[in-house]
Amino acid sequence: MIQSMTGYGKHIVQLPGKKITVEVKSLNSKNLDINARVPQTYREKELDFRNAIARSLNRGKIDFSLFVEWTGDQTTAEVNEGVVRKYMEQLRGIAAGEPAHLLEMALRLPDALKTEREELDPEEYKAVEKALEEALRHLQAFREEEGQALESEFTSRLAALRANLQEVEALDKDRLSAVRERLERAVAELKENVDANRFEQELIYYLEKYDITEEKVRLGKHLDHFEQTMGAPESNGKKLGFITQEMGREINTMGSKANDAAMQRVVVQMKDDLEKIKEQILNVL
Repeated sequence: MIQSMTGYGKHIVQLPGKKITVEVKSLNSKNLDINARVPQTYREKELDFRNAIARSLNRGKIDFSLFVEWTGDQTTAEVNEGVVRKYMEQLRGIAAGEPAHLLEMALRLPDALKTEREELDPEEYKAVEKALEEALRHLQAFREEEGQALESEFTSRLAALRANLQEVEALDKDRLSAVRERLERAVAELKENVDANRFEQELIYYLEKYDITEEKVRLGKHLDHFEQTMGAPESNGKKLGFITQEMGREINTMGSKANDAAMQRVVVQMKDDLEKIKEQILNVL
């Protein structure tokens, strides 16, 4: 089942005096790249958070954010009164101003507030762990929903490629005969005597260079392989990318061998559909 690498999950925990919000966002990346933003109190647990995310999400650029909002009367920050008074004296000596204005300026300066280190409550940490699990679950659900949209897009493009392949096969039935007729006509117009056996050998060699039977067969098998991989239990965007590369080789070879305007137009359409698949493959987990 296809999953997208794009996802978003969020969960909020309401504790006495605190509101804790956990957010996890995922974007495209070849590997797993985790960026974590956590308050100072939770720094010691950052590695545990990263390991939990890595166990759940094996690819993507992951942004993990943990926000703690105080909703009660408690606070870990206090005004450093002595420092603020000293700042105000210095500011008053530099420029005149209202005390309220000087106080506002002083509070913005370094060390105006002193913060006591808050010890992490084990029960609070358990609640945050569960919140992270929920956020990851929401993100996985988002990825699966996006994956269904991608699968629908791929199915539509594959159907178009199969239809174009059938058109190529129909055009190919008369293509080599037309090429042969053009060559025979060209030789006849030269009004030169040629060795019939040698001419036939050279003609066969020439026509073999334009034969696309193998390319048509291989392209059909690649289309089947792509569909089978889409239906596999695990999403495998890298494998789908490799298959599209092989499909591109066969389509390009058919185009170079076509030597037929109608077939070239079909091949161009196939390249367009394949390019759209390649663009979306980048979003697949």
